[in-house]
Amino acid sequence: MASTSSNPLVTLRSSDGQEFIIPKSAAVLSGTIKNMLEEGFGDSVIPILNVDGKTLAKIIAYLNEHGSGNHMSDEKKKDFDGEFLSQQEITDLFEIVMAANFLNIKELMDTVCQKIADIMKNKSVKWVRKTFNIVNDFTPEEEQQIRDEHAWAWEDVEPDEDDDDIIQDN
Repeated sequence: MASTSSNPLVTLRSSDGQEFIIPKSAAVLSGTIKNMLEEGFGDSVIPILNVDGKTLAKIIAYLNEHGSGNHMSDEKKKDFDGEFLSQQEITDLFEIVMAANFLNIKELMDTVCQKIADIMKNKSVKWVRKTFNIVNDFTPEEEQQIRDEHAWAWEDVEPDEDDDDIIQDN
């Protein structure tokens, strides 16, 4: 762990070998990294084997804004989070939420999950299946029975358009 007297630093290495230096005060917002530091891993580079460099860079941007002695008001955090999330494609949101889960960053995980839920709201079953790579394992009869029994669930669903437009930036 690199350090200065007032601001200790931690070096993280992504799964693809990229290294990032981050203030310890930001790094410990991750429960996983905090535990590794407490176990003595902070004297060298900390491997983050389940997260690639592109995603880790985004996680670090979030941690730097929320940590590092930044005493942001709840409103400023909300504004930052909104801007941060609006810059991500849906596929990046999936990567971020998986990384936040692995790194035990509950606030980020909750925020990204809410964004994904907001994106999914009123989307068709076809859109959700395509976006999340879900295989339809219902027979046509089973699917029709579910639609008949729960017709209310389809009331505000947006109609499907061209399949090429199903996954889009949000």
